[in-house]
Amino acid sequence: MEEILRRFCSYGMEYKDHKGYTHDWVTLLPAVQLPYNTSQHSTTGKTPALVEKGWDPLLPVNHLKKNLLTIQPTAKV
Repeated sequence: MEEILRRFCSYGMEYKDHKGYTHDWVTLLPAVQLPYNTSQHSTTGKTPALVEKGWDPLLPVNHLKKNLLTIQPTAKV
């Protein structure tokens, strides 16, 4: 999380909207909310979404993983 916030804040320092304002947190913060809430925390071993709501949200990548073929090695050497 520390690294995510560091990068996010450094981006926020450079970001300016059409009026010249920086740190438009209302607009920028949702960009890191989902990645943070669906990342496993090192101390709990669970995601914040799982701890708070009891379930993890499904992400597009979850659907892709289900549809990928599993390749089994069949060639004999």
